[in-house]
Amino acid sequence: MRPKTLLELAGLSPAPSPLSQAALVVIDAQREYVDGRLPLPGVQAALGEIAALLARARRAGAPIIHVQHRGRPGGAFGPDTPGFAIAAEAAPRPGERVIEKGLPNAFAGTELKAALDALGRKEIVLAGFMTHMCVEATARAATDLGLKATVVASATATRDLPDPLTGATVPAAEVHRNALAALNDRFAVVVGDATGIAD
Repeated sequence: MRPKTLLELAGLSPAPSPLSQAALVVIDAQREYVDGRLPLPGVQAALGEIAALLARARRAGAPIIHVQHRGRPGGAFGPDTPGFAIAAEAAPRPGERVIEKGLPNAFAGTELKAALDALGRKEIVLAGFMTHMCVEATARAATDLGLKATVVASATATRDLPDPLTGATVPAAEVHRNALAALNDRFAVVVGDATGIAD
């Protein structure tokens, strides 16, 4: 028997947020994940999906917020390093808000919630990196804040992780799939690609 999500058990079957009702939030689409210290498997394909989402949102007139992780100087995502820069495929255009963060959850210590409130948006479409880290932390926090999150699976990516119990390598694809399954249980609507998002 197919297992049910907590949302399904509660009698809910939420649909993905359309761009007409949501803000597109692109998290940490930075060069650190492309040609920096943390290159991700599949990052170029994910950036292509992010570019497609951005193009759709711009055509639809949907608000776009770019979240940029700011690390320590000289370290990963350091503002004085190439890894801090947003990748060309996801580069903000004039008038698009850029919010810096220092923690995985893009709401923690930032103006993201206030920016969404000012836009009158209670729904967000999430893309970016990494699936199991900042995307997941932000989607979970959105639930706590009364916001509805939709995650575009192909516009996210992650990396291999060590299994803390065996020391074996957990492949990036498995980490990605498990993170999306956990989010889909209660915290977000997960769609495969940009075609799952209506204008």
